[in-house]
Amino acid sequence: MSGIVVVGAGGRVGRAVVAEAVRRGHEVTAGVRSSERHTDLAGEGVRVLRVDAVDPASVREAARGRGALVSTVYDQGSDPSVFFPANARALVEGAAGAVRLVHVGLAPLLPTAAGTPLMDEPGYPDHRAFFAAHAAALEVLSGSGAADWVALSPAGDFDRESAPTGRYRVAPGAADSTITAEDFALAVLDEIEDPRHHRVHIGVEGVR
Repeated sequence: MSGIVVVGAGGRVGRAVVAEAVRRGHEVTAGVRSSERHTDLAGEGVRVLRVDAVDPASVREAARGRGALVSTVYDQGSDPSVFFPANARALVEGAAGAVRLVHVGLAPLLPTAAGTPLMDEPGYPDHRAFFAAHAAALEVLSGSGAADWVALSPAGDFDRESAPTGRYRVAPGAADSTITAEDFALAVLDEIEDPRHHRVHIGVEGVR
């Protein structure tokens, strides 16, 4: 592995992925929107770099010579229907088919154990426009020539209260499923170091 780029490294999940990658001995490029605001990410094995998550040239430059590209981005000030597909296109063009691409997806798009989308479960929050924006991003990945990608999502939601357990498992979508950012990062790094899923969207959950 010649290094890992994490786009969206300033967020909670991005920071967890950076930390786990460093713990495993990888050289990391922490891609952020403003490098001046995230100087705390810099350290041994970590280079902080400004990366525009929707600009293919910016992503390509960050990924040059690297072995894996991870995207954990979310821009609250943007139109999701524009941002997420544009981000997916930038990732595909930036990876250029030669880099392992791990995209953090959205749980509501996962099938449940019954095979229906989680977002169609009775009582599930109805944010269809946001869900559709993520679905459009997955369509970009699926229709691309990037052969080596996987989309990972929490099977339900991120657990912001509990301590990590150091364990996770692949799971169908479930509203009551949770995983910590740290345990989710284990799944991300495992998919980089020993890819087991290709061109598919999967969910993972914590194990207690």
